[in-house]
Amino acid sequence: MKIMKIVITDGFTVNPGDLDWKGIQALGDIIYYERSNSNDVAARCEPAEIIVANKTPITAEVIERAPALKLITITATGYNNIDLEMAKSKGVIVCNVPEYGTWSVSQHAFALVLELANHVGLNAASVAQGEWSGGQEWSYTKKPLMELKDKVLGIVGLGRIGQQTALLGKAFGMKVQYVNRSRVKTDLGKAVTTDELFTTSDVISLHCPLTPENTRFVDRRLLSLMKPSAFLVNTSRGGLINEPDLVSVLQQKSIAGVALDVLTVEPPDASALIGLSNCIITPHTAWVSIEARRRILETTAGNIKSFLSGNPQNVVNA
Repeated sequence: MKIMKIVITDGFTVNPGDLDWKGIQALGDIIYYERSNSNDVAARCEPAEIIVANKTPITAEVIERAPALKLITITATGYNNIDLEMAKSKGVIVCNVPEYGTWSVSQHAFALVLELANHVGLNAASVAQGEWSGGQEWSYTKKPLMELKDKVLGIVGLGRIGQQTALLGKAFGMKVQYVNRSRVKTDLGKAVTTDELFTTSDVISLHCPLTPENTRFVDRRLLSLMKPSAFLVNTSRGGLINEPDLVSVLQQKSIAGVALDVLTVEPPDASALIGLSNCIITPHTAWVSIEARRRILETTAGNIKSFLSGNPQNVVNA
């Protein structure tokens, strides 16, 4: 079998050193880069027959300048950084990893819900700063705590991650309702309209892909429907939320709080959301458990193997 030239454009995010590349190294001649910026990527990918990329933009120019290119396999589920039309026109197959972070992302979503409800990090920081030792109260909290039982959890997007988040909510005794673009029936909760979900939920968790139709759909109008005591959590895509509208709502304290693992621009250059007392932000870490990243590498190796055997899997540009 011919040895294929495999270019890994940005390997550090998926594997910062706690995993290995053996599964992929066994399949070809590897050219490895921890990171590639937009100025480097076309030249770096020129010799590639297979490109393994995470967030590196694989543009029409990159594809055009790689005459031997046969396969692009994304170490992620989303593939909006790939020019699918150019790839298809050149006969280049594009594959993704359709399922790897269901448990990790839903777990992180609920870690954010619990921080909003219980303020564990905030209270622990208070103790570390000496406020308990130097205070007079034997028990205190920096913000009011909320019991989740019987609260309404509204989920936007009932794919694998949304379903797992619903199950976690039910385990806490929450009442689940959802908005889902598919008509698949489920016993996980009650199907409602978007307006009803935003009006009646105590916690809203976003789990939908970003599309042209739903970009910035969480805007001032929808946010104005939320209860003053309600929380919003986003572990999906930053572009789902109109961030200037959200900043305004948070500054006015019209809702109780927001927890975000994603922003419109990542890493953020200057976001007015950062530093707001009622906004928790984590650096897009919901997906990065070692177990989830191991699944990514295993599936990516499987994508390459399947392609080499003439039976490609997880193809997104068929």
